[in-house]
Amino acid sequence: MTPEPWQGGELGEQQEGVFDLSALADELLDAARNDLQRKASRLVIHGTKQRAVLMAILAGGGLAEHASPPAATLHVLRGRIRLYAGDAAEWFVSAGQVVAIPPERHAVDALEDSAFLLTVALSG
Repeated sequence: MTPEPWQGGELGEQQEGVFDLSALADELLDAARNDLQRKASRLVIHGTKQRAVLMAILAGGGLAEHASPPAATLHVLRGRIRLYAGDAAEWFVSAGQVVAIPPERHAVDALEDSAFLLTVALSG
C-alpha cells in the first residue's frame, strides 16, 4: 500500500522532492572551501509561489547588501550568521534558529562556517 503524502516513506528512504538538508549543507560547505568566493549554493525548491535556496558561506564571507524579496525567512542549519539592514537593525542567528528577512535592503555576514536555508515568497 502506498503511503499518503503526509505519511512519508520508509525510514531512510529518499523520496522524490524530499531533500536531506543536513547532507546538502555538508556538501555545500565542502564546495565553499574550494571556491574562491568562499561560498556555494543550491536551489532546493522552485515553485511558482516560493523558492528555497540552501547556501554555505565560510567564516568571514558574506552576501553584500541587496534588495529584499516580498517575504522571506533565513533558517541557519550550521554555524552562526549576522543579518543586518544598514545601521537600523541586526540579528545574530545560530544553528537551529530562524529569522524573518527585513523588508529593507540587507546583508549577511558569516561569523562561523555557516549553512542556511533561504525561503522566499515570489510575487505574482
